[in-house]
Amino acid sequence: MTAFVVAALYKFATIENIEQVQSELRRVCDENGICGTLLIAHEGINGTVAGSRSGIDALLHHIRRYPGLQDLEHKESFASEQPFYRMKVRLKKEIVTIGLPDVDPNEIVGTYVSPQKWNDVISDPDTVVIDTRNDYEIKIGTFKNAVNPETESFRAFPDYVQKNLDPAKNKKVAMFCTGGIRCEKASAYMKKLGFEEVYHLKGGILKYLEEMPEDKSLWQGECFVFDQRVAVKHGLAEGSYILCPSCRHPVGPEDLKSEKYIEGIACPHCHDSLSAERKARSAERQKQIALAEARGEKHIGAAYTPEGGEE
Repeated sequence: MTAFVVAALYKFATIENIEQVQSELRRVCDENGICGTLLIAHEGINGTVAGSRSGIDALLHHIRRYPGLQDLEHKESFASEQPFYRMKVRLKKEIVTIGLPDVDPNEIVGTYVSPQKWNDVISDPDTVVIDTRNDYEIKIGTFKNAVNPETESFRAFPDYVQKNLDPAKNKKVAMFCTGGIRCEKASAYMKKLGFEEVYHLKGGILKYLEEMPEDKSLWQGECFVFDQRVAVKHGLAEGSYILCPSCRHPVGPEDLKSEKYIEGIACPHCHDSLSAERKARSAERQKQIALAEARGEKHIGAAYTPEGGEE
């Protein structure tokens, strides 16, 4: 079976003609059968895409031709099936939204820490370790002793910092996220506030899980990803979670045992809040999915496809 190459990428760099870049990247993706999402803004590019080896190579080669993106880095994993249904190339005000126009990682950013040195940084008792991802992501896995800000979106992160951290008291802060992009913005924001030692995991959790041997790892659980795989484990192997089509919450092995889990209809996270009408619509959709599978077809509603990049 041919594996699809899944490439997660981002780069903060000034892009002037974003409309032209959007058109060109859409064309390259269409020509090479690539699916996923690319977000383009004046501050850079962000996204996750999947395709054949030759297709992904062609796209990366094209992206690296743009000024400022020559040294763009990406992280690769593999999927047995295409993890996205379509290709979206979108223009945005920010490639990851913190909602503060004056926060620019192209101007200032924290200190990058490689996966090989990350354990030492977060094992220091004087370091506050913060998971900058959203609460639903953190619940399925995080680093040992990391703080969960309990945010529902990255826009809420500045408010968390204002209420809970102090440059005079928190001398060392280490942050991490899925691929590294949220941490770049978060570290830029915290440096502007006067925090002196701000560290972030280079390449994010995905790079750590790829390079760090499991027997030396401080990661606990699985890592949510923004595609049909839902989660990955050490070595970037596909994880054990699925996505609830009703509330779009990761559903794990323990959730599947719950009486509140009804395949394609509800899970323990949304069962009690869904209306009877909503459950009936979901039941009808699940019926159509089963009929499509019986015909040997793939129903478009069989799974929810998250955006192909960190939000």
